[in-house]
Amino acid sequence: MATATDRRGDESAETLTASIVGASGFTGGELLRLLVGHPNFEVEQATSREYANKTVGSVHPNLRGADLRFSDPGDLDSVDALFAATPHGVSMQQIDAFEDAADTVVDLSADFRLDTEAEYDEWYDGHVCPEYLDEAVYALPEFTREELPGADLIAAGGCNATATLLGLKPLFDADVLDGDEQVVVDVKVGSSEGGAGGGKASNHAERSGVVRPYAPTGHRHEAEIEAMLGTSVSFTAHAVDMVRGASATSHVFPDHPVSKGDLWTAYRDAYEDEPFVRLVAGGSGVYRYPEPKAVAGTNHAEVGFELDPGNERVVVFSAIDNLMKGSAGQAVHAANVALGFEETAGLEFSGLHPVGSP
Repeated sequence: MATATDRRGDESAETLTASIVGASGFTGGELLRLLVGHPNFEVEQATSREYANKTVGSVHPNLRGADLRFSDPGDLDSVDALFAATPHGVSMQQIDAFEDAADTVVDLSADFRLDTEAEYDEWYDGHVCPEYLDEAVYALPEFTREELPGADLIAAGGCNATATLLGLKPLFDADVLDGDEQVVVDVKVGSSEGGAGGGKASNHAERSGVVRPYAPTGHRHEAEIEAMLGTSVSFTAHAVDMVRGASATSHVFPDHPVSKGDLWTAYRDAYEDEPFVRLVAGGSGVYRYPEPKAVAGTNHAEVGFELDPGNERVVVFSAIDNLMKGSAGQAVHAANVALGFEETAGLEFSGLHPVGSP
């Protein structure tokens, strides 16, 4: 097979083969939905140890029309691109097999997001193959686009980190913030972030109606946020009563005067040419600020802000669908860039309104 670099260029009509490892989970289902409808990918394999030989539609009812069955992950087909939607710790154990099976590997777990073995010792439980960390390219295309073309190993960013970084990084890039300020982030997330396996805390009877702090301090996504911003962040996550979505509210305290014009300039410079970021900052109507419900099922992110001059504070809002822009959609976007496809290919869905709980 040709290398990823060889396949770049003006090959927008080319079709490549793809497999999804861990395709029975929520993120795997979203990857299937996106890749089955993608103009440049043909899904050759979807693996699930639990559901081997069953149709994908038996697990993902929205895909009942797909002519595809789950296969055992121990027998990987040779494909152009492999998407790994596995729990943390699996990909680092299987990376040799993944790279043997595919020219391009896109990992959606946390296994290759950080740069050093020391960071995995601090934030996770170590790393069994740190030699791959230098190879991996962190995938948040709005900020790492130039590093993605030709990448062999792509590490999709975490959903909470993605929501937070989309809101904050433009302010650092525009020197509105310099890294010495206090930064406080509160993220509220839907139950799908817990995965299809869930657990007692994700049972409907326990989750319904709650606004429950589940990571008041020390959330692992802090590591990605701090690495990208170059400063420390005080981060708290709440589980709330929605299925899809991550909504980040960030409070920052600049040490110099900041105007609304400064904020608009920073965000417009960052996002005016980005296909998946919408600025929503206190306009008219019901949805005056970023709202997960408004982006449910899409790869779009909404970013907005409000200035609090009396308290010398900037409040930044950002909202995504955690399964899409925070996971599967971002992975496909990164693969599009890496392989030279149209960036928006397979990701054009603009959402629905009205909808119920996302």
